[in-house]
Amino acid sequence: MTTDAAGMEILRAQVERALTEFVERKLPATGDPEFAPLRTAADELLSGGKRLRPAFCYWGWRGAGGTDVPGIFTAAASLELLQASALVHDDVMDKSDLRRGMPSAHRRFQAMHEKSAWYGSAEQFGEGAAILLGNLLLIWSGEMWRASGLPRESLDTAQPVHDHMRSELMCGQYLDLLEQAHGENTFESALRVALFKSGKYSVEQPLRLGLALAARELAPWMDELCTGYGRRVGIAFQLRDDILGVFGDPAQTGKPAGDDLREGKRTMLVARTLAAASPADAETVRRLLGDPGLDERGVATLRGIIEDTGALRECEDLIGDYLGQALAALDAAPVTPEARAALTELAIAATSRKT
Repeated sequence: MTTDAAGMEILRAQVERALTEFVERKLPATGDPEFAPLRTAADELLSGGKRLRPAFCYWGWRGAGGTDVPGIFTAAASLELLQASALVHDDVMDKSDLRRGMPSAHRRFQAMHEKSAWYGSAEQFGEGAAILLGNLLLIWSGEMWRASGLPRESLDTAQPVHDHMRSELMCGQYLDLLEQAHGENTFESALRVALFKSGKYSVEQPLRLGLALAARELAPWMDELCTGYGRRVGIAFQLRDDILGVFGDPAQTGKPAGDDLREGKRTMLVARTLAAASPADAETVRRLLGDPGLDERGVATLRGIIEDTGALRECEDLIGDYLGQALAALDAAPVTPEARAALTELAIAATSRKT
């Protein structure tokens, strides 16, 4: 597969085909109508996104000498089910109303309850149904991975990486809750949350999975590539996400402006802001951060403090630094030339995205 835009679109098409076929087998459109809302919610969750995780997995596979076979597209696509599961649970925990410009899963189910005038709490029903959907997607991700059709030896080699990745993700979700409950954070603690919750399972571990699947044994240079390149791209990816959560265009992100501020996200951007702010500005940040009723004026106030402290500029500089270090690590790795070009393109896309 080529590494140009057309090649990336072919990869996306293969991933989407594998997802569609799998979900169709699990929840047929013509099946029990009681399950139709689950199918619709799953379809919409899986219809968007950049497919970065499957792409890092695929190019890890190619970088270690793997060739184009149907099984690698299926195995890589299973990571989108894991991502969808995490998004559903994350939206419940954050009480987010929107996901990619559409109602989040728990709000969708809540609205269904309200429209039908059913008994009990519509909000509780929505959250419960969403948690179950997230669990279902998590189960499916493991099933799709195991049934990918790749050789058993390849799957056995990569299985510990797969298991560890999922455990890290769940621990990261807990650390995120803990960080917000503490009410104070440092850049180091926010970085730890970002690595466990997003950075590692977005870049480092998908890349490691692809390498392990192809090589059937992780050589030292592969681990160095995953940490030197994958982890740094993952950190920069999350820093970009932090910035978009405050300054992103709702038309591009699919979420209201400043939504991370209303949710009280203790991000690396917020940590840098609090560390550099005057006592008065720091108090303003603490007072407004996490206010679910934060209006446009409040968002503008917090944005102003973030920019005035230099935190925004510093995080942008850090993204550039991490990206440069990652690409240097990639240059030193003995991956195939085609994979090197693709992984370079992916690193730039992941850290400069608008959504």
